Amino acid sequence: MEKESCRVLLEGGTGEIVEKKSRFIATVRSVRSEEEAMAFLEEIRRKYWDARHHCSAFVVGRRGELTRCSDDGEPGGTAGRPMLEVLLGEELRNVAVVVTRYFGGTLLGTGGLVRAYTQAVKEGLKHCVIGTERLGHEILLEIEYTGIGKVQYLLGQKGIVPIHSSYTDKVELTLLIPARDSQALHKELAEATNGRVKWKKNQEYYFVDKERTES
Repeated sequence: MEKESCRVLLEGGTGEIVEKKSRFIATVRSVRSEEEAMAFLEEIRRKYWDARHHCSAFVVGRRGELTRCSDDGEPGGTAGRPMLEVLLGEELRNVAVVVTRYFGGTLLGTGGLVRAYTQAVKEGLKHCVIGTERLGHEILLEIEYTGIGKVQYLLGQKGIVPIHSSYTDKVELTLLIPARDSQALHKELAEATNGRVKWKKNQEYYFVDKERTES
């Protein structure tokens, strides 16, 4: 995945598995800070107040700058870390998951716990809507009327629809495009108009594409 993009939650979700009569309930939510993640954890603790464990993991920052995880009383390394590894493996950012365990009376052992908490997070993610957040550029194009036909044709071929157009003594078009396509489009427009198009980057922004799921 390119550096200017990351996978994010569009909608959180909840999933549950049962392992030897122990219930593992995974709740997944989008968070933007450690404070939000901690508040989310406390909310789940109150909701499932009678459960034995509320293990957690979160990743904050578009590049995963901040990560935390907690075993919440389970043997060290059997819950929080495997949960975090699932989030990192899915390249998800700004996301938190809490897995609530209702003990079923049978010990699972360290290997069994790792598998159960891992599987619970994966089950929770199945019930989420995930998208890809990409860096984009707002571009202002200026072109004389003699070259607008070639510009419109090229943009049409790429499915790019200007968000604003101005026709005065010249034509001005405002575009929103993915950052990864910016350099190539600039080059193609310059070649199509023999360098007569003027290109100005106004600002950067982020947009999200919903990921397709198989039916």
